[in-house]
Amino acid sequence: MPSPSEFLPGTVALVGAGPGDPELLTLKAVKAISAATVLLVDDLVSDGVLAHASPRARIVHVGKRGGCKSTPQAFIEKLMVMAAQEGEMVVRLKGGDPFIFGRGGEEVEHLRAAGIEVQVVNGITAGLAGLTSLGVPLTHREHAHGVVFVTGHAKPGDAGTDWQTLAATARDAKLTLVIYMGVSSAAQIEQDLLTGLPADTPLAVIQHATLPQQRHALTTLGQSSATIEREGLGSPAVIVVGDVVRGIAAVQAPEAVARAA
Repeated sequence: MPSPSEFLPGTVALVGAGPGDPELLTLKAVKAISAATVLLVDDLVSDGVLAHASPRARIVHVGKRGGCKSTPQAFIEKLMVMAAQEGEMVVRLKGGDPFIFGRGGEEVEHLRAAGIEVQVVNGITAGLAGLTSLGVPLTHREHAHGVVFVTGHAKPGDAGTDWQTLAATARDAKLTLVIYMGVSSAAQIEQDLLTGLPADTPLAVIQHATLPQQRHALTTLGQSSATIEREGLGSPAVIVVGDVVRGIAAVQAPEAVARAA
């Protein structure tokens, strides 16, 4: 296996591009991107991140975004294996972190089964960066003893998250909920979470976290789906539920929306 500091021909690196702002890339991510001869790039990766790629590198856009036409996962995995077997240094560049709702686990398994050496370079996930951009933590000794990252997008044929059970757990254990890919299912998520959490539970929706066009809305759980619809918020966005959001509400009017200048 290659050294953690090396990116060699015939290997693959799954690299987290972070939430969007290229200044939030890790040094190791920049090194991997610069070393790549082939980059397979998700839709949510910004042009500023790709500026670190070699001008000789081949960049292949393999868009994957909820609600949009996506490149089949099996095809992406086939491309990675073929390029590595041809001696390329392959970077699979993903928004956020490869191991947080990025299908990185599936890709690692597939590459190892094909005999391909693979490294993973972590990136800052949008669920952390989004709330941080508003000056608020995900955990707090008085308000939140833990945080749960959860997807609002179920795999076809899968029942998905048990929101009612999660709501009761979040209430009893004082947890912050960070919901990815939940905007399209916001009404159902709201209804189910209300079985265990009060309607006045603070909630934030952050769209395009860390990018110049970032927008956010502050509201309550009971008004979340109505706020999302009224303000026209859509993917990519994260929804944060919990008392830590009160830290934003203390300095901004409830349901205020910050729009990009």
